[in-house]
Amino acid sequence: MLITLENVRFGYDDKSILENVSFTLSEGERVGFVGANGEGKTTLIKLMTGALSPDEGKILKKSGLKAGWLEQNGGLESEKTVYAEMQSVFAEVFRAMDAQRETAARLAEAEYGSKQYRDLSARYEQLQRLIDAADGYNADVKIRTLLGGMGFSNMYDQVVSTMSGGEKTRLKLCKLLLEQPELLFLDEPTNHLDVSTLFWLEDYLKNYRGAIFTVSHDRYFLDAIVTKTFELENKRVRVFRGNYSKYKLLKAEQYEHECKEYEKQQEEIAALKDYVARNIVRATTAKSAQSRVKKLESMDLLEKPLPPPLPPKFVFRFTERCEERALSVDGLTLSAGARTLFSGAQFEIRRGEKIALVGENGTGKSTLIRTLASGMNPAVRWGRYTKIGYYDQENADLDPDETVLGTLWHKHTYLSQTEARALLAQAKLSAEDIEKRVRNLSGGERAKLALVLLEAQKANFLLLDEPTNHLDLAARESLEEALREFEGTLLFVSHDRYFIRNVADKILEIEDGKLTYYPCGYDEYTGLKKAQNEQKLIAEKNVKTEERAAQSAASYRSKAERAEEAKKKQRLKIIENEIARAEEEIAALENDIATPAVASDYKVLGEKCARLDELHANVEKLYEEYETLL
Repeated sequence: MLITLENVRFGYDDKSILENVSFTLSEGERVGFVGANGEGKTTLIKLMTGALSPDEGKILKKSGLKAGWLEQNGGLESEKTVYAEMQSVFAEVFRAMDAQRETAARLAEAEYGSKQYRDLSARYEQLQRLIDAADGYNADVKIRTLLGGMGFSNMYDQVVSTMSGGEKTRLKLCKLLLEQPELLFLDEPTNHLDVSTLFWLEDYLKNYRGAIFTVSHDRYFLDAIVTKTFELENKRVRVFRGNYSKYKLLKAEQYEHECKEYEKQQEEIAALKDYVARNIVRATTAKSAQSRVKKLESMDLLEKPLPPPLPPKFVFRFTERCEERALSVDGLTLSAGARTLFSGAQFEIRRGEKIALVGENGTGKSTLIRTLASGMNPAVRWGRYTKIGYYDQENADLDPDETVLGTLWHKHTYLSQTEARALLAQAKLSAEDIEKRVRNLSGGERAKLALVLLEAQKANFLLLDEPTNHLDLAARESLEEALREFEGTLLFVSHDRYFIRNVADKILEIEDGKLTYYPCGYDEYTGLKKAQNEQKLIAEKNVKTEERAAQSAASYRSKAERAEEAKKKQRLKIIENEIARAEEEIAALENDIATPAVASDYKVLGEKCARLDELHANVEKLYEEYETLL
């Protein structure tokens, strides 16, 4: 057991957020935590981490529990470089290595059998255990692996404070993974990650030793990582076995079962009451009627199951169709500052196509969407009767001082008050929400308002830049359904792989400064990319083989060069054998030192420690020579 919650209740002022929450997190579990925006998911994490205290109930934790928390927008703050900040995780181990070297030197000079000698021997063994427990000799390998996988391979020397907010959040995740806490709390860990990094992170977390408790709107991520799903709904937490897809099935089955059990009990109650009403006054049946009264009184009444909250609903319609060739792009060049994103781009979108624009962060996806929406670039030609609807991920066109209802009316004056309120209510913006100023809306509420504005526009060609940002899972699924039913044309950018798979029938990719069109869905596209990457690796391997063959051929140009090459190969082989023998001896010595018999014989221990230091120094010199020869 890592954490147990018993009947926890929490609220702000008079508003209750959580009621009677009880569950247990165990070692190694993978838990996905889902629920609508504003239900209190982050609040529950704060209670478990100790940032908040419950109003009622208990939160029990394993003694000495080491937990790490990645907050949704909680980036790393430091004046160190990226690599130095990651090395700080192993500061204690590095100090132990330095202390061990110093201890070994002092041990060699100490008088055998003296108190100083015994103390130094014990200190050396203690430091060795600390280093081994932390796998200290592989610290740099771990750092480079994580930084490379998370997209920082070319940023080792950059100062952390100069990075963007998204980069700082990714770096905070790197540091947490290096620290390897027993329990890892992740609040939207896939934000700010491009697709290739997402796949890498999923593979890494599958092998993570500790427990994971994650809040995420990324359904691909939840399906890949979690084995148990916690749902927060109506202030209560319910637990389901399985990943997100399994949870959806189990929840529907559970609700259906609860409804049947409730209806069955209600029918039984009605039958019992009817019998009592008809027979209680009859002398011959009064006794049996009274027994049914007692049965009614002792019955444990089931609560009527609450139906799942209705998700927001979106409907995209248009009044006029555009021509068959909805968009043509020929010779488009885009830049970001002095950097050219791509040049000479050429593609065409036909009426009714639904296309996902994909690519790594910084390749120019949002820039392309904005350029198309502006209609100002001569390389872009829109078809006749095309009416463009543009969704900006930053919602920059919303007036922060305007009310929600006023924003809709001012942009779409044809709507009556009833129609405007109905559209907002359909998107789950309440009567209280529509009187708020835009500046006071949450990210999810702003996104819903922007989508309502898009609905009211009745455009036949939608350009959407990250429309799922800030939307909870129910809203994302509702938007997916609306876009699948949309009969117009669609070009969108999204990091939500589930969303792409369910909506797009074509893929437009930006990679290495080029636009490539894939006339297929997302699953087929990812399969093709995997095959291409495998072919690329094979080609690179063949190139290296050819280069080595060319180098080998070149080495036979003279007898002296051939002799020198043979001598180098022979020396390399000798070094490899010497390193192997030395490492075997090191392993044997370390095992001997750990045994009680050697630990109690200070003379033997000192000799073995001295030999161990000699071997480590020798191996280091051999590796240096090996690298020089290579």
